[in-house]
Amino acid sequence: MGPRAGRAVAALNSFELDTLLIPDARRRRLRGTVRRTVSKACARVGPSRGSHGPPGPPKLGFVATAEKYRRFGAESAGASPLYERLAIALSESEEALRAIDSLPARKRNPALVLAALNDLALAGRAPLLAAAYAAAEGEAAAAIDTLTRMPEAVAEIVVRRQVRADETGRGAVLRPLIAEAAQRAGAEAVGLIDVGCSAGFNLDVDRVGIAYGNGQTLGEASSPVQLSASVVGERPIPVAAMPAVVARVGIDANPVDVTDADEARWLRACLPPDQPERLAKLDAEIALAAKAPPVLLAGDALEALPDAFAHVPADALPVVTTTWALSRLSLEGRLRFLHRLDDVAAHRPLVWVSAEGVGVAPAIPTFGDRRASGHSILGVAVFHGAAAHVEAVGRCWSQGRLLAWLAG
Repeated sequence: MGPRAGRAVAALNSFELDTLLIPDARRRRLRGTVRRTVSKACARVGPSRGSHGPPGPPKLGFVATAEKYRRFGAESAGASPLYERLAIALSESEEALRAIDSLPARKRNPALVLAALNDLALAGRAPLLAAAYAAAEGEAAAAIDTLTRMPEAVAEIVVRRQVRADETGRGAVLRPLIAEAAQRAGAEAVGLIDVGCSAGFNLDVDRVGIAYGNGQTLGEASSPVQLSASVVGERPIPVAAMPAVVARVGIDANPVDVTDADEARWLRACLPPDQPERLAKLDAEIALAAKAPPVLLAGDALEALPDAFAHVPADALPVVTTTWALSRLSLEGRLRFLHRLDDVAAHRPLVWVSAEGVGVAPAIPTFGDRRASGHSILGVAVFHGAAAHVEAVGRCWSQGRLLAWLAG
């Protein structure tokens, strides 16, 4: 048995298998056979990337899939060295490619398959893979072994799941936007309605702490969720007080209930295991959201909006938030979204705050910026009756990690 296999076995022996919900008898049997399993898996995959030459040509019939995974590996190099190694190893394994190509065509993308494998590891269904991840050794062999031994389990996950984007950290943009909008509307209490909410992290914007690169701080210094963002330009972030949040409503085609262990685990599975800081931030966001779960409405955003407004008390100002959500709608759908807000405004005041790509949010000015410029526009729209005051107040990059406040 080679050194990679030995390290994976040692990791499994020291791994807290009781957290994987494996019965004692099965755990003993697993430890008795794991050496043979790891050795065979490592032999099949061969030496780890970096110790062999350029990859060989993809197997006949798997050319497109192999190229897709090789390209994903190259694109992952900077963000996740682990996913770089795994994707390239999968692209070079005929067994792995055969298992991937047995999946529905739209469910073969590398991020989804790797998330499914991670989910099996986190759930205790793939302890060898979990041990390899913990040891940071032999991961490619263990991933291929898991994929080829458990193709039905992988298929069952990918057909019902979609990759969830890492949506932590957006509060650094949303908090000043919401506070500014509420101040303009003269509101002391608000009900938040987040469109495209996923797990609803945006709805906890009043319960996080934020540190900006210019030295400003906002929010709760004692919160378990601490966010940060860099500031471009000399204008400070506005420090208007955050109004009381009396309702939290999220709308999503497939919202994530973080109080459901399987759903919370899937969020974790969508992050590479070699990203401990991102995983720690995600865990903090999950824990905070679970303390006061929002109302989650599943379905089409345009159809669910009236129900969402009904959850906001009459004496509170509805604040609709969209963060990179409207690009999922067609132009017609975005205009219908705006008309929905107009319809509600005929009966009660409301505001809409947005962080969307240049030209994506209807009616929000763009500072003359071109579409696809690589940044987003921060918008504030206050609706009251037939009147609406709409303004672009800033720009942001990297989904809120860098922002420039431009309003006077």
